[in-house]
Amino acid sequence: MDERLQQAELDALWRYDDPIASAERFAIAAAEPDRPELVRAELETQRARALGLQGRFAEADGLLDSLGPAVGTLAVRILLERGRLRNTEGLRPEAVPLFESALLAARREDDAFLAVDAAHMLAIADPSRSEQWTEEGLAELANSTDPRTLRWGVALHNNRGWALFEAGRPHEALGSFEAALEAAERYGTLDQQFAARWSLARCLREVGRWQEALDIQARLAAERPGDGDVADELTALAEVETHVRDVSVPDPATEAAPTIEP
Repeated sequence: MDERLQQAELDALWRYDDPIASAERFAIAAAEPDRPELVRAELETQRARALGLQGRFAEADGLLDSLGPAVGTLAVRILLERGRLRNTEGLRPEAVPLFESALLAARREDDAFLAVDAAHMLAIADPSRSEQWTEEGLAELANSTDPRTLRWGVALHNNRGWALFEAGRPHEALGSFEAALEAAERYGTLDQQFAARWSLARCLREVGRWQEALDIQARLAAERPGDGDVADELTALAEVETHVRDVSVPDPATEAAPTIEP
């Protein structure tokens, strides 16, 4: 049996939109008696994360406390989840040093996946150095050949895109959204591919390339009828299209009077 938690199992257990059910699944998995102690402990770090997403911070911290002292991969996961708890609580100044320690520890363990996870969280929790942390995460990916690790490129490029977009720099953001879509199409899930196309289309609308945005959103609507975000964008794009057509039709009242030849 594997002596550490496999990412494929972790992915299968997580439902990020349902932290209550996720916590229950991790508790059940961690209680299985034939699992190695390290794997059970790693599963408990994910239960702590799920508890944090429910706002049960003291309980989550207590669970992480029960897993120490730890070394190796488990120590990295504990640092990451403590950082996520602080970040979720809105305590970013406390989260940043935890993520920095997690990044250094993951590098010592030669664990690219967790190193990129830490860099990605630093880019979120430490916005003044977001670009630096994103570049560090991408540097980790440059040395990886593992498709699951390379999937982090979706999140790194997407987060950078939205940071630029929200800073009023949509033309710069466009390249990041394009890179996120490329990573999603190569390594991502279907949900990530859908979200990456939506984000790219939203940015295209912002920079005035509304017809391209409309084409993408129309395809997304056909793929997932009833998606609220897509419907909102189609409404906004319809308004843009109407405005463009209105201003392109000459107003007879403003046209120059015809010249009458003598």
